[in-house]
Amino acid sequence: MHTLIRFLILILPLAANAAPMGEDDARHLLNRAGFGAAPREVADYARLSHDQAVERLLGKTRTAAQSPPPEWVSEPIVPPRKLRGMSPEERKEFLAREIQRGLDLRGWWINEMISTRSQLTERMTLFWHNHFVSSQRKVRFTRLMYEQNVLLRRHAVGNFGTLLHAVGKDPAMVIYLDSAQNRKDKPNENFAREVMELFTLGEGHYTESDIREAARAFTGWSIDRDTGEFKFRRFIHDNGTKTVLGRSGNFDGDAVLDILLANRATAEFIVAKMWREFVSPEPDAAEIRRIADRFYRSRYDVKAALRGLFLSPAFWAEANRAALIKSPVDLVVGTVRQFGIDYGDPVPFAMVTSQLGQNLFAPPNVRGWPGGEAWINSSTLLARKTFIERLYRVEDLPRMARMAARRQADKEDDPREDKRFKRVKQAARERFIRAISEMRFDTDRWSREFAHPPARADIERVVLAQAPVNPVADGMPTRELLKQLTLDPAYQLK
Repeated sequence: MHTLIRFLILILPLAANAAPMGEDDARHLLNRAGFGAAPREVADYARLSHDQAVERLLGKTRTAAQSPPPEWVSEPIVPPRKLRGMSPEERKEFLAREIQRGLDLRGWWINEMISTRSQLTERMTLFWHNHFVSSQRKVRFTRLMYEQNVLLRRHAVGNFGTLLHAVGKDPAMVIYLDSAQNRKDKPNENFAREVMELFTLGEGHYTESDIREAARAFTGWSIDRDTGEFKFRRFIHDNGTKTVLGRSGNFDGDAVLDILLANRATAEFIVAKMWREFVSPEPDAAEIRRIADRFYRSRYDVKAALRGLFLSPAFWAEANRAALIKSPVDLVVGTVRQFGIDYGDPVPFAMVTSQLGQNLFAPPNVRGWPGGEAWINSSTLLARKTFIERLYRVEDLPRMARMAARRQADKEDDPREDKRFKRVKQAARERFIRAISEMRFDTDRWSREFAHPPARADIERVVLAQAPVNPVADGMPTRELLKQLTLDPAYQLK
């Protein structure tokens, strides 16, 4: 009898964990691990247990985008040497072209987020984009920003240590953090500081001496002046002994990165940041240590960290539902995906996320977007509402787009601005109007994704992470109900 009781004590939790998770948990998981789960996706995952669902998500990850990139990504960049020798007019032409390409690149990535079969891959690519920050404003070469995006995706759900080493030598990062100006006779500490403070250890786990010594180790990391590719310049590398985090030796940059990875503070720092991305704004210290220990012992397997987060009791806790504010990308991409909105050119979605405060490939500074409550203010909240309202006013979309474009043109009008940049902005506004005119939302088609005609309660549970703040009248047509729910404050949460 005692043996049977012990057996039941062991087996009952496992059996409970193997039970189907149901639609509410499936929606929670998919909306946190991706962008805006559609009803059919929720129904598919609802039949799985928590363990099965997480393993399916982790098993479906990709290392490359499925959307064809812009044609210009295969063109060689203008050599940095040549760029420095350009006349003012030639430089303006170059910058105008790169601005246009930057718009193409943003549209391409947004389209990938919407259409990919591995939502978690794009979620993590965006996560690393806001962790290993660089910006087109400083890098200038759009193709290098594209290549960095490809790099982040390749390792998005792979190995953090491998990603860290690759990012340190990524040409866009080399330019952004001034690594090419770091030489033995005049060390530049930018990369050494950020790699400790923002990429690995976090504040309080290193000294100013550690930064100075690490900067010496990174000397010589540069780019080729003709191709823009990474190049190690041995003659400007400091070959002397350095002392970093209490260890001494003739370290190069890779050796310093390995020292940072060997410090358990790095695993805790990364897991805590992932916690704020996927679970709640306030990390649980004990849980962070537990998951970080697995992450560290796995030698920084990102899937080990994600598995620990997604299967933690805190992830599924009722208190952590609707605890995160949607980023502009969450709102825009999630809305398009969740409601199956038809579109042609994805660029307007990228322009909207920029208006809402998240301009892809151009975070505000090296710390990236702060997220959380910083996403919401009186201006962005109005812009969020305007975006949603547009989707339900198909017949008015072209007129609304033209009015928005005129307001933006009036705001940006500067008689001193070069005509080339004015042409680029005007072309972008016209592109926005054309694309907005092509957008369509088919309410009937969306409703058919349910297994049965959806009741009001079904629709509320699909659209919102919590009960609506504002009262909803009974008997509303589906389209009007959806409009009211998506304009409800609760729709800003996930």
